[in-house]
Amino acid sequence: MAKTILQSVLFQGKKQDILISGKKFAKVGRELSKRDYENAEIVKCDGLAIVPPFYNGHTHAAMTLLRGYADDMPLQKWLTEYIWPFEAKLTAKDIEIGTRLAVLEMIKSGTVFFSDMYWRREVTMKVVKEMGIRASIGVTIAENLDTPEHIEENFKFLQDHRFESDRVKLAVMPHSIYTVGEKIFKRCAKVAREENYILHTHLSETLKEVKDCQKQYGCTPVELLDKWGILGENFVAAHCVHLNEYEMSLMAESESAAILNPCSNLKLGSGIPKVNALLDSGTLVGLGTDGASSNNNLDMHEEMKLISLLAKVERKGGNAEALPAVEAFEMATSNTALAYGIPAGLIADDFLADALLLDLRNERLVPNYNLVSNWVYAGDSSAIHSVICNGKFVMRNHHVDGEDDIIKEARKYATK
Repeated sequence: MAKTILQSVLFQGKKQDILISGKKFAKVGRELSKRDYENAEIVKCDGLAIVPPFYNGHTHAAMTLLRGYADDMPLQKWLTEYIWPFEAKLTAKDIEIGTRLAVLEMIKSGTVFFSDMYWRREVTMKVVKEMGIRASIGVTIAENLDTPEHIEENFKFLQDHRFESDRVKLAVMPHSIYTVGEKIFKRCAKVAREENYILHTHLSETLKEVKDCQKQYGCTPVELLDKWGILGENFVAAHCVHLNEYEMSLMAESESAAILNPCSNLKLGSGIPKVNALLDSGTLVGLGTDGASSNNNLDMHEEMKLISLLAKVERKGGNAEALPAVEAFEMATSNTALAYGIPAGLIADDFLADALLLDLRNERLVPNYNLVSNWVYAGDSSAIHSVICNGKFVMRNHHVDGEDDIIKEARKYATK
């Protein structure tokens, strides 16, 4: 089994050697033996600190190709008049180009996992396997866009691809309550539970969605999914901007998870999530970027800082003590990993060896009174020296293999 030793890396205020064995952290915060060093790759980490990487709980990776294509308009207009017509023209090759660009951007900004709701999942699976990170890749279902035959193909795909790899997992992803009806939504939930898949959807993103749901069904979106029997420990909902206290209690009691996307929600004018109230309810809360056509980047660091700042002014009068740096950091790392059932997001024995090495000489991390506070409030991707996923370097000394070719190919696409 391959071994790597991160030598003299700063962890929790002390320089130490950390052993990675295969895909996991084997010795963290403990002295290494002479035998541990035998046949191990030694990576000198003087001047570097190790922290957990980011886990992006909701995005649409290939939408990097639509970055800047349709901005400054509300969600429904943006979606129906611009995005869906554009996406209808995308080929498998287009989606591969866009996904490679997305994975490159995520690696360089410190993300080692993303939950992807898009089309041509087989293309996304291929790219993720090749580029070395993790993903929960959606078999996306939208009745307003799919034929009945294609929906059946989606369910068959889920049956035929139960076990992809240790890094690439499929998930059942009905798009939303306004694109998927009760019968198909319930079928999605049944398949997810029987086959141990994550069930992921957009939920309560806009006031229009909430009002339309109340008009059609006589209840709010979370109440509707509760009636349909959708909520549960494998249910992960994106956005969750417009939840009332009762809906939050339903999410918490059912052990469902909420993934907030503050940058996208602000840019689309969808609203500000009630992060303090969600956390107070006991709901597991993580973070995601949404797609690069509504954000317009895939930088989880921005989401982490922004959610902390929004939480501090959420309630009347403000509260500077709300959502401190360490809790915002957990939302972007271990909380999101937990929501997707990934034993990662912590630098600790027996956890999957995912990590960032931060350059302590970076101007944004100087002086270093508190590394977590520095990272949340001051740092950015320029401080990321290297990225490790599953025990392997996917970025080393600021460089990702093949990055120039990926950018060149995406630029060529933009001239089409």
